[in-house]
Amino acid sequence: MTTSLRRKHPVRARAVSAAAGVVLAALAAGALASCGSDDDSGGSSSSSGAPTPPDQESFAGEPPSALASAAESAAAAARESASSAAASASAREASRKASTGTEAERSRQAAENALKNVDAPGNAVSDVAMTGKPRAQTGGLFAVVVTITNTTKAKASYAVQIDFLDASGKVVETRFTGAEALAPGGRVQPVVVSRAPEAPPLTPRLTKAQRY
Repeated sequence: MTTSLRRKHPVRARAVSAAAGVVLAALAAGALASCGSDDDSGGSSSSSGAPTPPDQESFAGEPPSALASAAESAAAAARESASSAAASASAREASRKASTGTEAERSRQAAENALKNVDAPGNAVSDVAMTGKPRAQTGGLFAVVVTITNTTKAKASYAVQIDFLDASGKVVETRFTGAEALAPGGRVQPVVVSRAPEAPPLTPRLTKAQRY
């Protein structure tokens, strides 16, 4: 009986040992497979010696040739804008000068018309003064600054006649200027320029000044 039991125990032990060996072998194989898989994936990502070129579709922007073309277009647009601005400024300046000239001519004509039936010296000589401008500042022309001051307490318009006389006292040229709707105490200083030749020298004379 005892001998039979002893014989059965070694057989069972060998069976258990064999089963354990199979399990260990399976585990070892799985571990090796896992390690092999990790090594393969790692090797594929790091063992390659040549860098992978970037995907151009993933980049935004333009190639150098397109950038140069865009820069040239921007420069051309800037030049065109500057040229247009300069032309516009010139047009505005020309318009301003034309407007100033038109207003000066209208004021001159109004003064001349107001003095047609006025005998010299008029009723406002005391409100008008004259100062000559240096010929170096007028391109050699004869010019006079006429200062008109409204000394009354009411708004008034003024018409002034300036005659340019030669050395003999002869009137060579007559010019008109004035001020319209000048406020009480107001002052203006129009400039009267002779169109006569630079020589001989002329002398300006305040001939008429009328307040109306």
